[in-house]
Amino acid sequence: MPKSPLYKIEVSPAADRDIQKLKDRIRSDDFERLAAAIDKLATEPCPHGVRKIEGAATAYRIRVGSYRVVYDIFDDKKLVVLLQVVRRNETTYKS
Repeated sequence: MPKSPLYKIEVSPAADRDIQKLKDRIRSDDFERLAAAIDKLATEPCPHGVRKIEGAATAYRIRVGSYRVVYDIFDDKKLVVLLQVVRRNETTYKS
């Protein structure tokens, strides 16, 4: 029996633009896997492999293949806000 959603997922305008760009540029099975991982955040906002983003009070990231999903968790409101969905590349973690 599937878990019922505990958190509401909101998509920021920037994340929505990222998703729309990726939808046209990546393979459909990769996009479906990315969409499923985002949907799963409603029932499990801190899945295995989640990383807290340093310097941000509520921001986290998950890796889905070679893509990164950055989001905020607001436990008091039972809300997950997607901030960014991007492909990881060699400059992702360089300062």
